[in-house]
Amino acid sequence: MTSQSYLTPTRFIESEHPDVVAFAREAVGSEGSQRGAATRLFYAVRDSILYDPYTCSASPEIFKASTTLERGRSFCVPKAILLAAGARAFGIPARLGFADVRNHLATRRLLELLRTDLFVFHGFTELYLGGRWIKATPTFNLSLCEKFSVQPLDFDGTCDAVFHPFDQAGQRHMEYVRDRGSFADLPLEEMSRALHRHYPHLYDEDGVLIDLAAAGCDFETEAMRENVSKRRPQPARP
Repeated sequence: MTSQSYLTPTRFIESEHPDVVAFAREAVGSEGSQRGAATRLFYAVRDSILYDPYTCSASPEIFKASTTLERGRSFCVPKAILLAAGARAFGIPARLGFADVRNHLATRRLLELLRTDLFVFHGFTELYLGGRWIKATPTFNLSLCEKFSVQPLDFDGTCDAVFHPFDQAGQRHMEYVRDRGSFADLPLEEMSRALHRHYPHLYDEDGVLIDLAAAGCDFETEAMRENVSKRRPQPARP
């Protein structure tokens, strides 16, 4: 049995918000099984919400499922929250999982801003299907994966789908180095402390996270430019 807390709406997992309910209904359509509904929700969140790490800000509002729908672009944590909200709207128990990872999909500029290849508090969703918890991360949309030449992450409602095991060149991606646990709602304060501890240079003198989007950062454009650069023929050596 699962806790009722994994079925009820929360501050961030707004499973009864009318916009979230409408989104979930459109995504699921006529699918009658919970496994099928979870699968359709996964793809809807993965591809209709563009991945953009520069949308992270100091405002707690950005983590709400309804805000993610309104903006149409976000990063791993809000996308995981939206998937959990959609699942709960259909009576599927859902919770949030977090981990620190390496080999996260990133541009050179993002890695330079972070000053590390360690991404703390990477978020994913855990769905209770077929009597067990199954992990799924709907983070990287299909069009972005194509720009990075990375295989998109698929989900069938049966097996865990939490990292891209290989890119199209056969290189390993996404290494999970620390499990931070599972939660019925976003542990905002714990996550904020971890981010400030690992990336203090991204905060101003008042301890407020810098608005990277306002600084002109554009993740998908960066990805496209880097991929074009990789594919551009190199001049022959004399």
